[in-house]
Amino acid sequence: MEGRTVPDVVFRTRVRDESVGGDNPFRWEDLASRDLFAGRRVVVFSLPGAFTPTCSNEQCPAFERLYDEMREAGADEVVCISVNDAFVMYQWGKHLGIEKVRLIPDGSGHFTRRLGMLIDKDHLGFGYRSWRYMMVVNDGVIERWWQEPGINDEGSDDDPYVETLPENAIAYLRGAGA
Repeated sequence: MEGRTVPDVVFRTRVRDESVGGDNPFRWEDLASRDLFAGRRVVVFSLPGAFTPTCSNEQCPAFERLYDEMREAGADEVVCISVNDAFVMYQWGKHLGIEKVRLIPDGSGHFTRRLGMLIDKDHLGFGYRSWRYMMVVNDGVIERWWQEPGINDEGSDDDPYVETLPENAIAYLRGAGA
């Protein structure tokens, strides 16, 4: 994966816009992946789904908690990409109190699929989801890649979370990990 350009896709996002008015002042905004990563160094982590146990209790809160350390180590931004829609990602972020990590919906899984990380969790009633991975993207190119061992999508409930810890990204960014 390292040295590969990230997939060129469009994420369908929702952004707050007070000019919309009403109880739901949000509008649709397309975000091209090339724009998200252009000219910047971004830590990206992906997870199976919003509101799921490990993602909600451990992974996303850990990245939020260590966000400032990642910025100090050289990341311009920290992004979470999940195969969920914009509405779910917004409510999940609100529920977790996420204020620093940028939550990006990959609703149809196009970005995830093109990275080879889309797995079938139909046996759990989830449908297609992302395998847990993390990367440092530098100006649209994958500089460093981590993924959890045992990628699976055929009836296994395994959901490891050891390689994609935010501490591993911080160590790499500081030059201590490769």
